Amino acid sequence: MEYREISEDYSVSGQIQPDDVAAIKQAGFKSIICNRPDDEQPGQPSADSVKAAVEAAGLAFRYIPVISGQITAENVEDQAEALDELEGPVFAYCRSGARCTNLYGLIQQSRG
Repeated sequence: MEYREISEDYSVSGQIQPDDVAAIKQAGFKSIICNRPDDEQPGQPSADSVKAAVEAAGLAFRYIPVISGQITAENVEDQAEALDELEGPVFAYCRSGARCTNLYGLIQQSRG
């Protein structure tokens, strides 16, 4: 599983599997955000299945589904709130990592 570091406290990746959580924890992440809506693609693991693995590993989980190409102001607010509340570093994922990256950029713009 590969991920991209966006900042010291925020990294993104494409879709993860529940069994990736151990490696994410081992890499030092404290919280995971899912930005991918359930059932976007056949066979993808549900947010609940990932959440169960995340919580079993002792990490925090937040589900903030964002429709591809349709980031809303509410999505940006929800992500900003999650980043304020969750212990970092935070690992966020969607299909490719692009939505997570774009959300972070929009949060930085809004706070700039």
